[in-house]
Formats: sequence, structure tokens, C-alpha cells
Amino acid sequence: MLSSSSSFFNKLHLKTRSFALYCCPSIGCLIEFYKNRRRLLDWYTELLSQSETQTIVVHRLGAPRTIVTANPDNVEYILKTNFANFPKGKPFTELLGDFLGLGIFNVDGEMWSVQRKLASHEFSAKSLREFVVKVLEDEVEGRLIPILEDAAENDKILDMQEVLRRFAFDTICKVSLGMDPLCLDLSRPPPPLAAAFDAASEISARRGMSPVFAVWKMKRALNVGLEKELKEALKFVHGCVDEMIRSKKETMRGNSGGDLLSRFLESGLDDEMVRDMVISFLMAGRDTTSAAVTWLFWLLTDHRRIEKQVVNEITSIKNGGEELGFDDLK
Repeated sequence: MLSSSSSFFNKLHLKTRSFALYCCPSIGCLIEFYKNRRRLLDWYTELLSQSETQTIVVHRLGAPRTIVTANPDNVEYILKTNFANFPKGKPFTELLGDFLGLGIFNVDGEMWSVQRKLASHEFSAKSLREFVVKVLEDEVEGRLIPILEDAAENDKILDMQEVLRRFAFDTICKVSLGMDPLCLDLSRPPPPLAAAFDAASEISARRGMSPVFAVWKMKRALNVGLEKELKEALKFVHGCVDEMIRSKKETMRGNSGGDLLSRFLESGLDDEMVRDMVISFLMAGRDTTSAAVTWLFWLLTDHRRIEKQVVNEITSIKNGGEELGFDDLK
């Protein structure tokens, strides 16, 4: 599901008209948007299901015109066929700018291309793949599986979403920063970095749910409410990553680390750019992984036949207890 610019339909060749949400002439769908602001994805899904083209247009007072699509042809056109014609644009980058800065997920054009080439090169390196596999082995076998086994043996109830969020944060911090936040220790509250990162992510996302964009911008200017909390959370997150960069530079002299932070520093990028890139990868690696694996567990519990097939496939690949390599995990 993607949002794009107001010129979207001038670039696409749709066989039928898009679904137009009923709007008042003066305020658009502001009232409906406000009613559904806490369940935007569900609301968009309901609207998209009513559209022949799986595409909707959302107008509301005080916010840019938004087009949302779940049409595979449109998605391919935007992300592949004519990708250069669909930049994120100022409305999007404003929402996440304070959090992601000039990281890859919040920039366009040449800056995006440079970061993508660098990231693509690093992720294709055999040494990084081996490093990622080692991190996953340690985290899964040493922490996650013992937690799940203990719950199964002692008939405990686990909040799988919380467990997997902690697991994902530990993993992505090791891969991106080369540090272990010990999030998966359930006897302890989440570390301050994880808590601040959560707050920054949530409040930044809420900006997009604001019925009128001018509201959050005014709060930011006055430094009140959630915008004040965001500023404090970002100060902590940026401070932590900046300190890690300084420390990493000291420890890297003569020795190269396997994590992304070390690799980005070796590339010659300035510290602020490295910080923004690392934060972008932290956000992407944590939430996507934890959400996907949480849903995987839920789906497997509802489809026992598929669960059995998955177990059989894993057993056959492991071939008598051998460790899984990168190609196996793909």
C-alpha cells in the first residue's frame, strides 16, 4: 500500500476510474479521517476493497492530497518501471525528517542513489553475510529458543509480539552498531535506547495521522505535547549513536569491525550521514522483522498443515543437526 503525489493518475494508465472517497466540498474527508485516525490501515483496507482499481484518493483540509494504492501493477510502476518519477517529496520527508534526517529512507535523487549503492555493496559482501548469520545464530540459539522452550515446558503465556520486538532490536543493533542492548532479557525493562527509539518512531508516525498537518507543526514550533517528547527522545537516540560513532572510530584504528557502522565509517562518509543511515537501518530492521515474524507465528497456529510442512522442510535442510548457512536461510 503506497502513497504518491497528486499527479499519480497522470502517469498511470488505469482501465477504470479510481474509487473517490466521499468528501465535503470545504473540508474533504477530514471528519472521516479523524474518526479513523487510530485505525488508518484498517480504514484504508476497507476503502481499497471497495475500489475496482484498488486505488483511492483521500482529500482533507490542511493536508496534501493523498493517493493510496494496493494495485500490483501500480506498485510495480511506482517502485520499478518509473521509480525516478515518484520521489518521496516534501510532505513525506517532513514527517520523518527529524527522526531519519538524511538517511536512505528519507531522501531522493543523488543522495538516495549514493546511499543505496553503498548499502547494496555492503550487503552483497560475503563477510557481512557471514557476520549476520553468526549474529542470528547467537541470538536465536542462545536467547530466543531458551525463552520459548521455558514457556512451553512450564505452560507460560508469552507476549510474542513483545518478545520478537526485543529479539529484532537486539539483532539489528548487533548488525548495525556492533553493540548488544540485551533487550531479550525479559527480566529487565527495555533499555533506554530501545524505549527512546520506540517513542521517536511512534510519535513520528503519529504526525501522519494528524488530521491537520499544521497542528503538529505548531506543537513542534512551541515545543509542547508529543513534539516535546519527540525532541527529547531524538536527543537521546542521536546522542547514543553519536557516542557509538566516536567510540567505534577509536576501536577501529587498525581493526575493522563486521557491523554496518564500521563499514559506513570506512567509506569516508561524515559522521552525521553515518548516524542517519544507521538509524534508518535500525528502524527498518526492527519493525519489519518483528511484525513479519509475529504474523508468521499467528498464521502457523491457524494452519497446522502448513506448520508441519515448515518443520519438515527445516529438518531436511538442517540434515542431522548441521548449522544453517546464508544460502539455507534465504
